[in-house]
Amino acid sequence: MQLVIGNKNYSSWSMRPWVLMRGLDIPFEERKLSFTLGLGTGFREAVRAVSPAGRVPVLLDGDLAVWDSLAIAEYLHERFPDLGVWPAARAARAHARSLAAEMHAGFGALRQHCPMNIEASLPEAGARVLREQPAVQRDLERIAEIFGAAQGPFLFGEFGAVDAFYAPVALRLRSYALPVPPAAAAYAERLLAARGPAEWIADALEEHEWVAEDEPYRTRR
Repeated sequence: MQLVIGNKNYSSWSMRPWVLMRGLDIPFEERKLSFTLGLGTGFREAVRAVSPAGRVPVLLDGDLAVWDSLAIAEYLHERFPDLGVWPAARAARAHARSLAAEMHAGFGALRQHCPMNIEASLPEAGARVLREQPAVQRDLERIAEIFGAAQGPFLFGEFGAVDAFYAPVALRLRSYALPVPPAAAAYAERLLAARGPAEWIADALEEHEWVAEDEPYRTRR
């Protein structure tokens, strides 16, 4: 299998299936398409060669292309049913899927005002966002509720898809110094220290690529 992704420093959507597959030891080949190709031109043309949506991530398995991070998670569950993509118990599985779908479709204010930027340290921007954007504070309160209810090291005990979906949020908490209660902060740090997220972070810090569209709070260094 091959996973087509964007820049690791910025692409939260790409991060989810990558850390899931790495964390569950699902073998794959990484193919990274840099956003520096140009989000409106070369980048989308390159992605459209493998997916009609023109967006990353895309999972290629033989002649099959699966795009969208949630669809990829479901495909991996079907392809590897015994690896723990979702919890084994039906009720827990439904709950985990609900939380992943909530992340997939929600938290728009947090996404907009605190875009993922692993390499950056932006506490002043985070404080300003919380002062000026009440919707971000509401998103943060819901995140704290979810993270604080973790049922073990991860949300449902063992690392799985729902944790992978919230890994970019944990990175936002770190980059923007967004405050959450101790239990939620502890889960976020455990998640970022797990194998998949830790490896993604290390790779992101080695990229050294500047994408102006993903840098609302900084100018080019």
